[in-house]
Amino acid sequence: MSKLSKGAKIVLKKDIKRRVLLGHPWIYDNEIERIDGNFTNGSIVDVYTSAGQFLGRGYINTESRITVRLLTRKMVEINKEFIRKRFDEALRNRYNIVHENAYRVLFGEADGLPGLVVDKFDKYLSVQFNTLGMYMLKQQIIDVLIDIFHPTAIFEHTEGSAVRKEGLEERAEWIYGKGPELIPFENNGIKFLADTKGQKTGAFLDQRENAKKLMEFAKDRVCLDCFSYTGNFGMHLLKGGAKHVTFVDYSDRAIEISREIARLNGFDNCDFVVENVFDYLKSNYEKSNLFDLIVLDPPSFAKSAANRDAAFKGYKEINYRSMKILKNNGLLATASCTQVVSQTEFENVLVEAGIDAKVILRLLYRGGQSIDHPQVYSILESMYLKFLILQITYISSI
Repeated sequence: MSKLSKGAKIVLKKDIKRRVLLGHPWIYDNEIERIDGNFTNGSIVDVYTSAGQFLGRGYINTESRITVRLLTRKMVEINKEFIRKRFDEALRNRYNIVHENAYRVLFGEADGLPGLVVDKFDKYLSVQFNTLGMYMLKQQIIDVLIDIFHPTAIFEHTEGSAVRKEGLEERAEWIYGKGPELIPFENNGIKFLADTKGQKTGAFLDQRENAKKLMEFAKDRVCLDCFSYTGNFGMHLLKGGAKHVTFVDYSDRAIEISREIARLNGFDNCDFVVENVFDYLKSNYEKSNLFDLIVLDPPSFAKSAANRDAAFKGYKEINYRSMKILKNNGLLATASCTQVVSQTEFENVLVEAGIDAKVILRLLYRGGQSIDHPQVYSILESMYLKFLILQITYISSI
């Protein structure tokens, strides 16, 4: 039996946060008392309480405020076998979704491999390495993915301000095999394309159940899909029998891909607008009764608590303006993926917008992330998506 390789010893301050003891994997720089032994950033380290109690193993990066991210609470080797077990656990926890054509294979901290995201699009995999420590395990991760999925190809996304802060070089390229720029896949019986030059892993899969639910309300409705990106919600509405869907997004590329997706599915009762959604809603503000159903699925309005007020303002404006251009008893499907804004806070903003718009909000459906984006109560950062379907009734009509 091989000897366990030991890393540098991280000793935490006496008043350790309950957050860490109760399962959260992040250890911030101000929670560390001292570091005993030599290390290189990205390497495996062992973490102890001030009383000398072993707490777990993880990787270190002193360039980040989150200095250590724990991988395990056991004294085990972090190797290919360990990584394989993490993937096996993640797949078991996805239950029947593993039979779908596309899904999130691994969701970072929530699946025990912080800093790593893996999405499956049919026979292709798209991988995000968001931290230096996870990037150091790259080859072992790729080997495991090949063993499990036998993919045609694997695309790497190592991009954005977060990875630059980790000291990583940005990459967006095929690292195993070769695939198309636009990866075809299916979701809820609809053909889609994941854009290797697009956001995140190329397509968003977390709204799977919410989009499927919205299909039930689509028939014969005139719809508006705001922040449509490559058209997830709008395509579901068209599949559900919508009379017409208008897609609005600021990205020319995203709109062009939406056009192609509509063509692939034989949808022609739609139009596409390249415009900032705030501007689009403002320009239509004086016109009432324009739409039967509006979808708002904006990007995150705040990356940190410091931007919460700006996020509240943004959410209130787009929801208020949408309420004003809906037909009486029309439907508003509205989402927030801003983790620092809670469910209650988001709903309070909607209530305020409803008061200003002089409408009554009737809740028809409350949703969140699909099962392949697991939510762990001890890791609040994993619980980010809020989604509501509301019926909007003018007070003057009752």
